[in-house]
Formats: sequence, structure tokens, C-alpha cells
Amino acid sequence: MKRERVDIALGERSYPILIGEGLLSDENLLGSSIKARHLLIVTNTTVGPLYADALKHALKDRRISEVALPDGEQHKTLATIGRIIDSLVEARMNRDAAVVALGGGVIGDMAGFAAACYQRGIDYIQVPTTLLAQVDSSVGGKTGVNHPKAKNMIGAFHQPRCVIADIDTLKTLSDREYRAGLAEIVKYGLIYDRDFFDWLESNAVVLAAREPSAIIYAVRRSCEIKAEVVAKDEREHGIRAWLNLGHTFGHAIETASGYGNWLHGEAVAAGMVMAADMSTRLGWLGAADRDRTVQLLTKFGLPTVPPKIGANEALVLMGMDKKVLDGQVRLVLLRALGRADVVGDYPKPTLDATLQHYFG
Repeated sequence: MKRERVDIALGERSYPILIGEGLLSDENLLGSSIKARHLLIVTNTTVGPLYADALKHALKDRRISEVALPDGEQHKTLATIGRIIDSLVEARMNRDAAVVALGGGVIGDMAGFAAACYQRGIDYIQVPTTLLAQVDSSVGGKTGVNHPKAKNMIGAFHQPRCVIADIDTLKTLSDREYRAGLAEIVKYGLIYDRDFFDWLESNAVVLAAREPSAIIYAVRRSCEIKAEVVAKDEREHGIRAWLNLGHTFGHAIETASGYGNWLHGEAVAAGMVMAADMSTRLGWLGAADRDRTVQLLTKFGLPTVPPKIGANEALVLMGMDKKVLDGQVRLVLLRALGRADVVGDYPKPTLDATLQHYFG
């Protein structure tokens, strides 16, 4: 079975991303990757019944507790974090314990945030079971929860000790969830690697069909790109913001629609179309490359048209984005395929026209 490793280079906070098939049944790999002897597995009611027993069996020499949370973005709240903290306290875990996040991005974000808060910070390990989490949210140390008025508004930077991405878990992923992960993969080609974007176009059929070697390559290359960006800018003072292509528009979609009604990757797909179109309106991205972006997302079965939430409402929601400085909504736009930029000095009428065209 093919396996890959990508390393996040952050000095004493460096860690590996392990990618491949059959990782959750590999006792030697899990035993050497997870050092703590006392563990809390944080999962949800969908993923837990599928994979928690296999993980516990592979770590049978540890003292393990488990908490299974309700599934869905709507549960990514401070109240749910309280349940994780309660489980840590009830299990009498100390600073030498660790949290294991078994699930998608919502579980990873919440488990990581709870680990960052508990006793002022304990270790955690990411075991992502969705494509989106394997290529994006499990890597880089962003943790947190949503506020009713803004996505991911409450959180902390807290790097995991390792990421274990077993692509076998994608076999139980719904088509909709799998497609949502493909959106984040397309993002990496758009912001950083035109050759990777070309590869995605050429391999769209096999990747959409979940061919294992295509998945492993796409996950590895996505993680390599994120590793390079995070190593240069861990706390998002510069180029790490490129990773938010489509997210400012997308977060407005998620918040206005009610968390969970649009999956994160779906909202990002529509948001990337808006970012590409605004880049074209500004004369940066050629219309042909904008259209290629739309066509690739369409091949993957992703939405390219957002809901009509209203231009004014969208602008209010975008004003809560974490990239806003001095009241100016900064956007990640495209200078070309494979080259992103964070822009705050765009002409406001161009943004208004984009919002009006897509949001109504």
C-alpha cells in the first residue's frame, strides 16, 4: 500500500502528516506517532461507530476515554467545547494526556480548541476522516468554533503533534462531502501551483471517482502547499491569508444560510468563483482562466452560483471577516492562475458590482 509523508517545519512545533491506506489498522504506526498514554478520543455520532473501535484497538495499550458529539456544523459552538472539557475533567486528564480528533473539520477544529484551552494547552492529534479535513482543516493549527453571527470567530492557533490521514475513511464519505473536499484541493492550484491546477483538470474524472492513487497524490500535493505556506507564515500575517481564497464570500454564504445548510466546501467553491470573477473585473485574471475555474468546479459537481442572500447583507457579514483591517474588507484575489494576492485597495464599485451580480 502506498504511503506518503509531508512535514510541517515549525521548529519545536514541527510535525508529520502521514497519508495513505490502512493507517488506522497499523498498530506500529499509530503507536509510534501518538506518544501520550492517556487519550481522549473526540468524535461524532456518525464517524465514531465506523472508526473509533479500530483506533482503540490499535492503541489498546493506552488508557482511552471517548466522547461522541452530535454531527454537523451547527454544533460547532462554545457549548459543545464545554462537553469536551467536561470529558477531560471527568477522566482526570493531566498535561501529559492528549486529545485525538477523529472526524471531519468540525471535530478537528473543536477538539484542537479544547486541547488548546485545557490546562492552558495539551497535545492533540488529528485523524481526519473527510477529504476536506485531510487536505485543509487538519493541517496548520487553526482551531475554534463559530459565533452565531460569524464563522470561526472564537479560536486559537494550536498545532497538532501529527496528522494521520487514512484515505480508506473516504470510502464511507457521502458524495456530497467528498465533493466539498475537492473544492479545497482546487483552491491550492488556484493560489499557488498552476501545474497542479492543470493536473486536476486532466485527472478530474479519476479523482471524482475516488481512485486511490489520484487521491493520495492530490492530498499529498495539497498538504505540501499548505506546509510551505504555514512554515512561512504560521500566524497569518501575510501569505497564509492566500489559503482563504473564496472564504470571505463563502463564510457569508454559510452564515446567512444557517450553518450546515451549505457545506463549507460548497460555499468555498461558490466563493472562489466570485473571487475569480472579481479578479477578472479588475483586469488581473483572464476571462478564459476564470471560465476554466468554473468548469473545473462544475466537473467536480460543486455549486458555482451562491444563494441570493442580498448584496447588503453579504457585505455586513463579510465585515466580520478576520482579514478586515481598519474597516476595510481585504479579499484574496487572483493575479493569475497559481498566483494569489491579498488586496484591500480595490475599487469599491467593483466589489459592489460583484456582490450585486451574485448575491442580488
